[in-house]
Amino acid sequence: MPDMLVKLYDLPRNDYEPALNAQGIAIKRAMAADTNRVLEFVRQHFHDGWANECACALASTPARCYIAVQGRKVVGFACYDVAALNFFGPIGVDESMRGKKVGAALLRRCLHTMKEMGYGYAIIGWVGDAQPFYEKEVSAQVIAGSFPGQYANMIDAQG
Repeated sequence: MPDMLVKLYDLPRNDYEPALNAQGIAIKRAMAADTNRVLEFVRQHFHDGWANECACALASTPARCYIAVQGRKVVGFACYDVAALNFFGPIGVDESMRGKKVGAALLRRCLHTMKEMGYGYAIIGWVGDAQPFYEKEVSAQVIAGSFPGQYANMIDAQG
């Protein structure tokens, strides 16, 4: 499960949001008051590891987490600067919302924020089977020899 590299100075525009807004889906920066709802969503749809990373992102001011919301319900999330500075992820979208560009909008919103912060590149950590998504949406490139990399010291890491 390699990491990937994205050139932030060459990002596509985040032009998915107007269409999502027309469907009643808003992309917004999470707030401290949203913490329990966001973490509940992440635990319910994904796993504790991502919930832990999301909690870290939510503890920052401003939060390093964007959420997708439809009808006051969290339907997706994306974080940055959590596993390490300059790292994007984790990201997750409710299964029923996949294919609607919610994940792509969250990804691009985070990466544009990272660009505004002064980063020239971003690392997408531990991409797994999402590699084609990142290649298509932001022209990310695999970083050879990057696994386990940043994640080598996790309790669950082999070695």
